[in-house]
Amino acid sequence: MVAFLISALKIIFVLSFLVLIHEGGHFLVAKFFKVKVNEFSIGFGKSLVSKQKGETKYSIRMIPLGGYVSMLGEEERVDDERSFSKQSIPKRIAIVAAGGLVNIVFGLIVYFVVIACMGNFVSKNVDYVLEDYGAEQAGIVSGDEIVKINNKHVFVSQDVNTELAKSGSKEVTLKVKRDGEIKEFKVTPTEIKGKTLGIYLDSENSTKIAYISDDSSVKDTLQLGDIIVKINDEYVKDDYEKMIAAVDSAEDTIDLTIERNGDLQQFTVTPKEYSNYYVGIVFKQAEKDFFTRIYYAWFETGNFAISLIDNVKSLFTGGISVNQMMGPIGISKTVSSTKTLYDYIYLLALISLSLGITNLLPFPALDGGKILILLIEAIRRKPLKENTEIAIQMLGFGLLILLSIYVSYFDVMRFL
Repeated sequence: MVAFLISALKIIFVLSFLVLIHEGGHFLVAKFFKVKVNEFSIGFGKSLVSKQKGETKYSIRMIPLGGYVSMLGEEERVDDERSFSKQSIPKRIAIVAAGGLVNIVFGLIVYFVVIACMGNFVSKNVDYVLEDYGAEQAGIVSGDEIVKINNKHVFVSQDVNTELAKSGSKEVTLKVKRDGEIKEFKVTPTEIKGKTLGIYLDSENSTKIAYISDDSSVKDTLQLGDIIVKINDEYVKDDYEKMIAAVDSAEDTIDLTIERNGDLQQFTVTPKEYSNYYVGIVFKQAEKDFFTRIYYAWFETGNFAISLIDNVKSLFTGGISVNQMMGPIGISKTVSSTKTLYDYIYLLALISLSLGITNLLPFPALDGGKILILLIEAIRRKPLKENTEIAIQMLGFGLLILLSIYVSYFDVMRFL
């Protein structure tokens, strides 16, 4: 019972706090432009606590899954100088965008602080090179500092890893600083082959299937929620590393024993081969002084922000499918399972970023959809008909409900 209450409080705090700063962004910018705010509410449904202060009512409502800022002239156009509808288009865009931007800025700041406090940074200085890999053969030695790869500046070791991932088997050009001089080396990555089932697991301490990729060799055999128990008679349940090693060392086919709905079932599947490419460089750990922490946290936060943008692009290009997304059920389960304060705060930052970015997508019923309508109004030099705008928002809202149900289904399948 105590554990349940703690989990519930953790979930409610995350959701309520992120809604608070999101709606607070809308509220503060609206107030800055002197727009009349009728109500500032955290939650939906029946009001639990409310207080009238000046022209605005502040409320806490029963369902902590959102909130709203009710402005004069927001739902229907009002001929009042302080109404939302009477403001210029740039002002209305600023008010609408403020919520998502606050979530993004907050998430990045918290991420930066968390990364800076961790202190486990990997420098761009070579600790040693692995035998028989491309770096050793090219002449890279311990103590070299990587300054460029393929003419791109290297600020942290992740920059090298990112460029190597793009290059694949192609030769890369490394510029290193050695004894104060810049030297250039041509390095051919070494191919390391492996095997995969094309699945993602619930966690590193679990062999429950949380996602199956579209090109997986087992997509017509295994299901979300299946638990891998044995591979070729080797017991691997809840041992991620042993499972990966068993798949990697398998021959052409492997025998799987899985647990599905409490029953054991057996399948014979063929893992898919893949290739990874490495240059064989092991980087040194960075120092842990204050300025080093700031330096690495800055660039790692920047790389993280870029990866988020790439993920958003993947949603539209098909790189990420909808069933990989996580809804309220998945988020709640993940939040409740955090064990340390670090994990909890880190997750708070990730959810805040996701909320902010998602809310600014140009989809009806989201803030991004409202911004898109305002931009259309600016281009047309006149607003859409009020009924048309309402119909677009309602259609978007309905589609969001359907998407939430769809995503929630996969949340349930992952966590059952």
